[in-house]
Amino acid sequence: MKEDQHRINSKIIDVEEVRLVGENIEIGVYPISKARALARELELDLVEISPNAAPPVCKVIDYKKFLYEQKKREKVIKAKATKVVVKEIRFGPNTDEHDFEFKKKHALKFLQEGAKLKAFVFFKGRSIIYKDQGHILLLRLATELEEYGKVEQMPKLEGKRMIMYLAPKKK
Repeated sequence: MKEDQHRINSKIIDVEEVRLVGENIEIGVYPISKARALARELELDLVEISPNAAPPVCKVIDYKKFLYEQKKREKVIKAKATKVVVKEIRFGPNTDEHDFEFKKKHALKFLQEGAKLKAFVFFKGRSIIYKDQGHILLLRLATELEEYGKVEQMPKLEGKRMIMYLAPKKK
């Protein structure tokens, strides 16, 4: 089991006084022995909440319940955090009209689902001479999807790929 992140009961050493908080307790500064006695009396734990304060802040609570609620809070925060999904669409420099429309439809679906879109033109062999066609293709895609997503990164050539990023527009 991992090391507890808080010092509790007899593990709180090297301090003479603590500021005590908690339910059913007179809030104030107490000697450490009196604080431990109060916690024992209430059959609860003395937990060091803020060790860097002067004097350190301790709370009289049920430690296991405290850890459980803390874990529960962290889980809720983690669940609310959004995960960014990046979908890719690949074009060739000489992609014809039908293929472009087909891939544009997929791109539209990805943006509506809330995913980011990485559209790129892949240049095979000597097709690198059609850089300007690839650039035009990506800009055309961006303009046709303008109402659903905004360009995060303009088309940029990286090796044999020209890459552009689109992010979905917030509703």
